[in-house]
Parts: sequence; C-alpha cells; structure tokens
Amino acid sequence: MDHVPSLRRFASRDAALCVLANGWCGRSRWRHYFAVASRLGDGPFWYALMGLLVLVDGLDGLQVSVRLAATGVVTLAIYRAMKRWTRRPRPFASDERIRAWVAPLDEFSFPSGHTLHAVAFTTVTLAFYPVLGWVLVPFTAAVAVSRVVLGLHYPSDVLVAIALGLMLGGLAIWAVPAGALA
Repeated sequence: MDHVPSLRRFASRDAALCVLANGWCGRSRWRHYFAVASRLGDGPFWYALMGLLVLVDGLDGLQVSVRLAATGVVTLAIYRAMKRWTRRPRPFASDERIRAWVAPLDEFSFPSGHTLHAVAFTTVTLAFYPVLGWVLVPFTAAVAVSRVVLGLHYPSDVLVAIALGLMLGGLAIWAVPAGALA
C-alpha cells in the first residue's frame, strides 16, 4: 500500500490551514494579541505562575512549582531532541505565502515547544489548582493558536505538541505522589 499520496494530501492540507490562519495577522489587532500570547508563552507567564503559587499557597505552592519546573526540563529535552531529529522547516521558510509575524526562537518547526510546555504546565497546575482553569485553559489555547497564526508552526506541529503535553503533564502528576516533594 502506497502511503505517499496520503502523506502529500495531509501535508497540503496542513500548509493550507497554516496559510489561512496566518492571514489573520494581516490585521494588527490580531497580530498584537497573538504576538503577546506567544511571548508570554516563552516563559514569563509560567514563571509568574510558579512564583504566584509560592506566594499564595506557601509550601504547597512550592511543591507544585518544583513539579512544574521539573516538567519544564523534561519537555524541553524532549522537544529539542525531536526538533533535531525531524528537522522540519518552519512554515514561513517552506512556503512563500506564509509570513513569520514574530522571530522564531530556533530553526525547526516540529513539534511546537510553546504548545508542549503550555499544555504540560496547564495539565499539572489544574491537577492541584482546578480553580485556575478559567485563566489557564484560554491562555494555553491562545498560545497554541498563536504558533500557527504567527507562521511559526503547522497545525500538525501544534496537535502533536498538545498530545505530548497531555501525556507528559499526566506523567508528571502520576510519577510523583502529592506531598512527595516536601
């Protein structure tokens, strides 16, 4: 069975969705919104969350923040290894119809590190502080969408990162019992 035509159709649809989403940034309001979400997803939002958890919830917040930091180290190692292995060019580098609306942090596209971190961090945080879902879920969604809209990732990069983030976040919750970090 020849899978090449199916893969080509998938890649074509992936690129077409990226072109469509990238066009949203033609309006400066959307470009600014997604650029801010993406920039905050670089780390500042998550570092502030970790600090806030410690300030508001003391030792319990510190334990969750340590778990988040450890999750961040693991997700960083995994996505960097995957990027080196797959070496998938970013959409704007592969398709002249796609514009990078912000500068990328590295050369390769697959998977989306921003999305991977956002989903893993949100998964871990919500396991301990479900009340934060009203802010974390929309922010994580904005980070994920921003990566495609800004021309930095294909939708498939983001979808795989979501799956990996859920898996790694779940593993971080399961692997270390609550209170074990005390």
